[in-house]
Amino acid sequence: MPTPFSRLVSPRFPSAALGLESGTASVVHLERKGRGGYAIKRAATATLPAGLIQPGFDEVNVTDANSLVVLLNEVSLSAGLGKQRKWSVALPEAATRAAILTLESAPASRQELEEVLRWKTERSFGAPPEELVVTRERLHADSQGRQRYLAVGIRAVVLAEYESVFEALGWRAGLILPRHQGESRWLAASTGAAAGDALLVSSHADGFTALLLRDSHPLVARSVMCEPEDRDDELYRLLLFYRDRVLAPGEGAEAVALNRLLVVGEGFDKEHVGDIVNETLEIHLRALGPVEVGLALPSSELNFDAIAAPAGLATLAW
Repeated sequence: MPTPFSRLVSPRFPSAALGLESGTASVVHLERKGRGGYAIKRAATATLPAGLIQPGFDEVNVTDANSLVVLLNEVSLSAGLGKQRKWSVALPEAATRAAILTLESAPASRQELEEVLRWKTERSFGAPPEELVVTRERLHADSQGRQRYLAVGIRAVVLAEYESVFEALGWRAGLILPRHQGESRWLAASTGAAAGDALLVSSHADGFTALLLRDSHPLVARSVMCEPEDRDDELYRLLLFYRDRVLAPGEGAEAVALNRLLVVGEGFDKEHVGDIVNETLEIHLRALGPVEVGLALPSSELNFDAIAAPAGLATLAW
């Protein structure tokens, strides 16, 4: 179960969640449909004024907290969720960082382990650990037996900006996560999720986050900040690393285990990403949509890209 930035105020997660990005705010209330399926019970998406949220890791994100409070109240009311007080929240992707920290050798003590992880976190995120809120999750060892940890971080002052808005609304945000953590839930729900590798590409205005999963466990995590014209090259480099370094030595293209691809966000064209993946790995994949991941949308007016992250967090209610 995801843990980054957790504020566990209840032993059970709510079925309602909020998703924020630079230009949109989306609220979702899910209900369970049959075995492994979900349907939108209530939802609404609002367009935010330009510049109201300016997602970034190193700078102020919320330029007018009072205006954001008003707008979030309005979007929750429009979805019929005005009385909802317990929420999970998916934060803008550009406000966060994710990395997998690999230890070259086994630490001699718990103190040494903590020192090594703090040093690696600072190098990966480019900020002193005391300025960050970081959650680490121990992963399976790599093929060489080295310890690995998934680290997800945000600057403490940035997280406090968002938390102050939720407090002003009277909301209890029991789980606050980066956007990709909610979106990755749909890879676990998709057909074929029991085995094999899966790739999430979560794009935003300043770049993208790529998360490779093996049997639903994080294998590679990259937060890539780049210009739009450099996106293809960065994705290509990631896929080459996966092909040449992650797959077992001696495996040919026919043995590639990647069998699920989810592309979310406006920065990448889904078919274009599929073309890059298929050409690089010599496979035949098509990006998953809401039907394939088990989410029934009530109308074409709802944009899966906008609600994928909060809806994914809402699945934690079950």
